[in-house]
Amino acid sequence: MSETLVRPAPRGKRRSGTLLAVPALVWYLLFMVGPLVAVFVISVLRWPGMLQPRSFAGLDNYRTVLGDSVFWTALANTLLQLVVAIPVMIVCAYMLGYYVTQKPRGHRVLRYLLFIPGLISTSAKALLFYAALSPDGLVNGAFDALGLESLTTAWLADPATALACLIMLDLWSGIGFTAVLFAARLGSVSEEIGEAAQLDGAGHWRTMWRIHFPIIRDFVGVLTMLQFLWTLFGSAQNVLLLTQGGPSHSSTTLAFLVYQKAFIEADLGYSQTVGVLIFVLGLVGMLLIRRLLRQAY
Repeated sequence: MSETLVRPAPRGKRRSGTLLAVPALVWYLLFMVGPLVAVFVISVLRWPGMLQPRSFAGLDNYRTVLGDSVFWTALANTLLQLVVAIPVMIVCAYMLGYYVTQKPRGHRVLRYLLFIPGLISTSAKALLFYAALSPDGLVNGAFDALGLESLTTAWLADPATALACLIMLDLWSGIGFTAVLFAARLGSVSEEIGEAAQLDGAGHWRTMWRIHFPIIRDFVGVLTMLQFLWTLFGSAQNVLLLTQGGPSHSSTTLAFLVYQKAFIEADLGYSQTVGVLIFVLGLVGMLLIRRLLRQAY
């Protein structure tokens, strides 16, 4: 009986492999680590504008931020957006993705239709929602036609509904795209597993949650983390285009507060202090999601 000896790669090949990774490492350091370090540095500076002189502020910016009621309103809005949008988006997208993998009639066309919101630019999506939710828009027009005038309101200008409208936009633009990703992952699961479960008397609901979900649990965790980060850091664009944080900061999120303080009020120290707090929130959120959705064997 012969044995095959595994010899280590020659030193020259290992060195050439390391050299191939150098451009990616330099890119990562310059454009990922560098800006992150800059956020922490600027957060301890008193910097009233890009072209203005700056001075060391220490922890004064943090005291200012934590003592500002607008920050706490933005934090509450952001947490509400995350707590509502992420679970609804992931659950609905998973169920829709499972439905697609059952290959109903027209399932190929359905995959393309689900991708449509992801192909529309952010400004175009905001324009669609503005056309639907403006005082003379489609929603109020439908209520008027049905004789439900009491339900009409200025949806984007009402403190009670402005944030809810932004959450609806997040769900509309995210569920379809995420469902296609779920369908791709579920499609790689052996069909024999689902067939065996159904032969044992399990219906689609039980097969979906008791059989398929545990198999792709890690993938669910990855998509949940991605949607969490996209919602946390990307909410500023929808707020800017539709409500600009109003009325009375009822739709101001942390991401929009960073933009507002940096580019409108020219308070870079305050802005990047909020950026540091968002970074901490994002890190904690990812750790919690990973712990809740990590694969259990």
